[in-house]
Amino acid sequence: MHAIGRRDTIYPVAILWSMHALGRDGLPSTVTIDGAAHQLEQTIKHDFFAATGFYLDANHRRIVVKINRRKRFFGLPMRWIGRYLCKREMRAYRKLSDLPEVPALLGAVTDTGFAHDHVAGDSLACSRRVPNDYFNQLEAVISKLAERGIAYVDMEKPENVILGDDGRPHLIDFQIHFDSRSFPIFGKRLLREFVRGDRYHTIKLKQRLRPDLMSESERQILDRANFWIRTHRRLSRPFLAIRRPIMRWLKSTGRVADARSN
Repeated sequence: MHAIGRRDTIYPVAILWSMHALGRDGLPSTVTIDGAAHQLEQTIKHDFFAATGFYLDANHRRIVVKINRRKRFFGLPMRWIGRYLCKREMRAYRKLSDLPEVPALLGAVTDTGFAHDHVAGDSLACSRRVPNDYFNQLEAVISKLAERGIAYVDMEKPENVILGDDGRPHLIDFQIHFDSRSFPIFGKRLLREFVRGDRYHTIKLKQRLRPDLMSESERQILDRANFWIRTHRRLSRPFLAIRRPIMRWLKSTGRVADARSN
């Protein structure tokens, strides 16, 4: 009886931790970047593909460290995915390094992780009032990315869109961005569709946070969600059905911080 009960307890926990990029290990307590040691302050996210946390140096300067998947998943090697995601995202940060709305890349952390500057401010998941010109500036950021062949693709997550203490928009987390240069045949056409999706979700954020600034043309755009947005919704439903209860449990136990800790 005791053995069965123990199995029933251990197996669900093992399955739960297998859904995390670093398993039970979590983020390292210390990382070294350019010879300077940084101490883990707080884990802010730990999902299937990556773990992200705040780190502080000796002068209490905060940076962000993201380490992609390293652990096996039911025996299957997954570290190669972590390496791929890391290189891909670092490449995006380098391409956008001159944009003040994108945090500066600081360097690699192990073979599947990297660090970037911390953006002082709040995510749009918080209730802070957004300035009148914020969404016009955010539209301009989308255009700057598009000029370089990049679509953000993750604009529907308000946690990734920051209202900086400088009053300007900032984008973090380029894990699922689209780079048209990686698709020489249909790249430009796909880019147009994904940029359209970015603009759509920007209007959705505007509708939620500053409905008083909505124009009639923007309301009409919301009524005509394009094919890619509808497809994304359908594909993401099974994943969200699993992820949401897990994230609620992690937040309730204090293992990760909520969006207001950004």
